[in-house]
Parts: sequence; structure tokens; C-alpha cells
Amino acid sequence: MNTLIVHDADRFGLAQLYQLRGRVGRSNRLAYAYLTYKRDKVLNEIAEKRLKAIKEFTEFGSGFKIAMRDLQIRGAGNLLGPEQHGHMESVGYDMYLKLLDETISEQKGSPITQRALETTVELQIGAFIDAYYISDENQRIDMYKTISQVETEEEILDIQDELIDRYGDIPEETSNLIEIAYIKNLAASLGFSAIKEREEAVLLNFADHGALPLEKIGELMGKWRGKLMFSAGKQPYLSIRSKNDKQREILKNIKILLQDLQKLKLQK
Repeated sequence: MNTLIVHDADRFGLAQLYQLRGRVGRSNRLAYAYLTYKRDKVLNEIAEKRLKAIKEFTEFGSGFKIAMRDLQIRGAGNLLGPEQHGHMESVGYDMYLKLLDETISEQKGSPITQRALETTVELQIGAFIDAYYISDENQRIDMYKTISQVETEEEILDIQDELIDRYGDIPEETSNLIEIAYIKNLAASLGFSAIKEREEAVLLNFADHGALPLEKIGELMGKWRGKLMFSAGKQPYLSIRSKNDKQREILKNIKILLQDLQKLKLQK
């Protein structure tokens, strides 16, 4: 058999469609799989995403990519329970893995390490690994995970050396990604809940008043000579003036400020 016609394909799951499509075509035999749905039918968002995915991933060995896309569409699921649905998107991939790791440790009776504060970073700068730079999707996912865990300048240098050795010169967007990952982890360790870029300033929000090094703020204000401001309201924050600054300069200033705060914290 070299032809398959699926009626009402919008009612099938992505894994089911992938399995059905694989029933035709073996070795060097050319085969056809027609996935159809009723004329003029308005597809819901999930069904449309499934059909687009099955159309996009047609090359041999697409099973992993199909599984990852299905994970994005359906949610990760409750891996330690009976439910086959989930809300990974609502907490983010990194936090989902941390929660999963804690649950596994709890089931094993192992000690659970204190979960670090999650810091959100909103900057108007490109930060990603393009497929043209790391074409293999598995390697790209692994590198995202490695970069997300960077906590020191030495680790930044190690990652940069690895990227250059394996893939060549680092694109600006990937370099930005490394810097932002470092900034995010450093900010979390210092008690910041968010870093947000606004029109003429970058705001660094403290998670709570207890994280404020009030006795050290004056030292910082003097060092930054009017470029740094502090607000001690209900939602305390530090503000770095960024008017006319280029994005790389903004990134550099955020990192320097956090490193200054880290030094002051270590002096306690």
C-alpha cells in the first residue's frame, strides 16, 4: 500500500497522525498520506497546530521533533500521576524541571534543596541560539540548558570556549543569551524578583524589603553618579538610567551593578 487517506484528521492527536502517516512508504517506495478535514470547517487552535506540525516535519527521523511539538501543544502532563495533561507553560520549562526534581526527591526520601528565587528578565534585546549556528536540535536544547545554569564569569568563558571550538564564532544573539542567563541567576541570588526595561530606565525590583541592603545603597548611589536611583515604596526597586544607551551597554551596566551588589553583600 502506498496511499493513505485520513478522514477528519483534525480529530486525531499529533502522535496518532504521525503513526498513521508511517503506515505507508517503506524503503525506496514513494508513498502519499492525505490528511483531510471537512470543507469550510473552522479548525480550533489545537487542531490547526497539530496539522501544521505534521505538515512541517516530513523528513525521516522526525519522531523526536514531533514529540517535542506535541509537548508544547498539549502540556507536559502529570508525570508522577494518572493525568495526561499539564500546565508547563504557566510556570515555565526551567521551573517545571525544578518542581519535578523536587517531587522525585521527595518520593525517594532524599533531602530537598532550597529552591532559588525565580527572576524574570524583560529586555529589548535578541537572545537566542539560531538553527543556522547549531543545526542539530538536540545539541541546541542541551546548550540552552547549559547556558541557563551559568553562575560565574569563569563559566561564561568556559561556555564561550566550547561554542567557538564546536560551532565557530558566537553570534551576537547567542552572546546576549549567555549574558542574560548570568544576569538572571545573579539577580536571583541577590533577591531581585524582576528586571524590566522601560523607555529611559531599567528597573530591578526587589522581592521583599528584607533583601534590601539599605546601609549599602548610599555607597552605590555615589559610585554611579546620578545614573542610579532607588525607590523604597511598596515595591522597592533600583533604577538605572538608560536613555541613549545601546543594548549591549545596558546589558553591561546591569551586570556591573549586580556584581557591585554582590561584593557589598559579601562584605557583610
